[in-house]
Amino acid sequence: MSNCAVILAGGEGKRMKSDKPKTLSPVLGKPMLLWVISALKNAGVDDICVVKGYKKECVEEFLNSLPYDIKSVYQAERLGTGHAVMMAKDFLSSHDGNVIILNGDAPFMSAQTIKNSLARHIQSKCAATVISANVDDPTGYGRIVRDENGNLKAIVEQKDADGQTLRITEVNSGGFWFDCKLLLSVLDRIKSNNNAKEYYLPDAIKLLLADGRKVGAYKAECSDTVLGANDPAQLEQLNKIAQANGYTC
Repeated sequence: MSNCAVILAGGEGKRMKSDKPKTLSPVLGKPMLLWVISALKNAGVDDICVVKGYKKECVEEFLNSLPYDIKSVYQAERLGTGHAVMMAKDFLSSHDGNVIILNGDAPFMSAQTIKNSLARHIQSKCAATVISANVDDPTGYGRIVRDENGNLKAIVEQKDADGQTLRITEVNSGGFWFDCKLLLSVLDRIKSNNNAKEYYLPDAIKLLLADGRKVGAYKAECSDTVLGANDPAQLEQLNKIAQANGYTC
């Protein structure tokens, strides 16, 4: 039984005002995608599949420059995070362990958080474990709603949250551990019946809960885990945070 990873790296990042895929934007001179790959490798997860999309040849060129083998698949249409994971179905089918799914533009997901969340995922015998974090300003993030026992009850997106839920400061980082086989059991059941007509990965959590499966949430030690960049100002902020905290890739 081996663990693997899928990195979502298909985004164009129009607001980045760049001619390259968003995940290749640099933090301290290294592409954000490399930060994520390095964290996985340092956590002992070596079997990695990158889902590429916009300017896929740039991502391919970057992956080919690395001194180790990283698989990749192509998402021709960007139809949401759930759809991106569907593109890696063959990769997932070849594994019988757990898979971590990460965003390629979240460079501060640390190796320690990856290891600790996996340990919790296995110990709790969960079908899925969401990696969360407490943040000062949760605006825009999906909120982690727990039951009275501390178990995950739901991930509620900002637009769907009532006043009480909006006060929750524990948010979804966009990182998830799944049992590969159980993820595959719900992947094709994710629907695109929303305004954007996209397939969202958090819907896999809803389906697993509806199937009576146990789903957990591991709270990362550092709120920087959830940070990403959608425009040059946010990218500059990531660089400042990395410098101030001595983060390295």
